[in-house]
Amino acid sequence: MRTTELVEGFRHSASYVNAHRGKTFVVMLGGEALAQRQFRSIINDIALLHSLGIKIVLVHGARPQIDEALAAHDLTPEYYNGVRISDEESFKVIKQVVGGLQLDITARLSMSLSNTPMQGAQINVVSGNFVIAQPLGVDNGVDYCLSGKVRRIDVAGLRRQLDNHGIVLLGPVAASVTGECFNLTAEEVATQIAVKLKADKMIGFSAKEGIIDSTGEVIAELMPTDAQRILSELTDEDNWCVGTRAFLQASIDACRNGVARCHFVSYLDDGALLQELFSRDGIGTQIVTESAERLRRATIADIGGVLDLIRPMEQSGILVRRSREQLEMEIEQFMLIERDGLVIGCAALYPFEEDNAGEFACLVVHPDYRDADRGSILLNNIIGQAKVRGYARLFALTTRSIHWFLEHGFQIVEVDALPDKKKQLYNYQRKSKILALDL
Repeated sequence: MRTTELVEGFRHSASYVNAHRGKTFVVMLGGEALAQRQFRSIINDIALLHSLGIKIVLVHGARPQIDEALAAHDLTPEYYNGVRISDEESFKVIKQVVGGLQLDITARLSMSLSNTPMQGAQINVVSGNFVIAQPLGVDNGVDYCLSGKVRRIDVAGLRRQLDNHGIVLLGPVAASVTGECFNLTAEEVATQIAVKLKADKMIGFSAKEGIIDSTGEVIAELMPTDAQRILSELTDEDNWCVGTRAFLQASIDACRNGVARCHFVSYLDDGALLQELFSRDGIGTQIVTESAERLRRATIADIGGVLDLIRPMEQSGILVRRSREQLEMEIEQFMLIERDGLVIGCAALYPFEEDNAGEFACLVVHPDYRDADRGSILLNNIIGQAKVRGYARLFALTTRSIHWFLEHGFQIVEVDALPDKKKQLYNYQRKSKILALDL
């Protein structure tokens, strides 16, 4: 990678670093991922996320390791409806395998090597009885024995550890209120924790780069209904392992219960986790809630919603006043963020074709929705449009948001840098600062 590419990539990722800081991620590492040589890099990347201020609950699986260990003990794995039956003899092996993996992950997170994100850092890895289990019992005459399910999550305990800057590490074995241990699925543990913690993201790994469409391309984003349809259409010929199918179902369940985004990345691609989280296009598939906001182009029917949004800013003098007639003529230049029918954000791209430039204007986000960096979403969309049109520069005029534009890569310029038509309209009494972004 050339130096300029490294610098640009680092600058580009800064907004994502800020957006993710303080957020809660539940990361599920299936046993298939733990068995890969990329496992060490994934753990290092998880430590890097932690160092950036992201709160992490790491849930690991052990399905292939358990099957291998059972075979070594001449024990045949038994399943019913896709769930492992854990009798007493097999459960002894299961506990050994899960305990060993948990120690391996803890050791990896405890390293302090000069070539890892843990250099000079002390990471507290916390495990404990944050998950309370209960037995699955008997289903249609089949006794699941010591296989169980989640009964309760100690949300307060988890939050204390996360607020104390620890990484919480949990496996698929948990205790019950009667003092017994039960074998759970890591997918259920991760889902229940993500839902109860109201996590911002749940992340899982598979051999594939994400969910693949019929042309072999990665599907960048799916709604839960679409993901469910794809899951129902998968066949054994699609070569998806049990863990991957299970996490896809877990993602659907998590989204339907309030987790805004679930990410699906490959454990075979080095750095896939970082590329998914810190690049504009990502590298995997994300499953998003069906009530997610929509970013779309404005139409004449949106005039009322846009006026309601911008009028307070005009009255306070932050924006130049636009008449309804003017807005009707310019509405096609606007992009909107809509949530449940309400316009909660807008921005416009005014063309100056003769100067190969565009103006980023009228950026407004509803006061109740200014906590998710929606302004950056609108700006990135406008930048994308400007690049498609072949513009060399994007400029903006502002009296109040100078630092915001500077943080997004703009530079302060003089009036002479404006396109001729815009220069003639510049209001010297208003004294707006002029900022420009080279594309």
